[in-house]
Amino acid sequence: MCRLTMYIITSTSLSYACRSLFLQTRKSVLPSYISRTSRFISTCKMANKTALVLLAEGAEEMEFVISVDILRRAGVTVTVAGLAGNDPVKCSRNVVVCPDVPLKEAISKGPYDAIVLPGGLGGAKNLAESSEVGTLLQEQYKSGRLVAAICAAPTALQTHNIGFGKSLTSYPSFKEQLEGNYKYKDENVVVDGNLLTSRGPATAFDFALAIADKLVGPGTSAPVAKAMLIA
Repeated sequence: MCRLTMYIITSTSLSYACRSLFLQTRKSVLPSYISRTSRFISTCKMANKTALVLLAEGAEEMEFVISVDILRRAGVTVTVAGLAGNDPVKCSRNVVVCPDVPLKEAISKGPYDAIVLPGGLGGAKNLAESSEVGTLLQEQYKSGRLVAAICAAPTALQTHNIGFGKSLTSYPSFKEQLEGNYKYKDENVVVDGNLLTSRGPATAFDFALAIADKLVGPGTSAPVAKAMLIA
């Protein structure tokens, strides 16, 4: 009888102690867990953005790869579209890149929050000569979605009548060619509404980080840059 009483008392005490510990833990841990989960869900919702990167023969490989890499690090869903189809593309320094899909297929899956044009003299020329690219850019720009171009690629924007009268930059040697239709600025990155431009290989990091901030939200680029040891 005594043993049974002691067992009941001990069990009751243990049950009370466990319940008390659970309530204390729930009070201290649960709000923190909910807060972290809410922030995670919020970040996922914010980062649910898409970008289409156009890849043409002669593209500048640094500008292409850095743009794709940084946007993916920032949580943006990136599609690489081959201008000439799904075949591997030789870039300006003979680096060969395989696109995800042909441009026609990529267009059918759009629209995208951003369209990105890497530079490279040959790549920009091919983008400028494509009527399909022209139609895509016109629709993107008129809808208010982001158009981003770097190095020689702003010359393709000019060919397709994109953003005339807005502020813009490019590789320095194209300044004279562009300043008649744009407010040309000698800056690494220029953002004017839904038009974002940059200068060349060395500014490709700034270019891609600026696109990430524009798409996902201000400050998005900071942790991405920190993880890559960009001062």
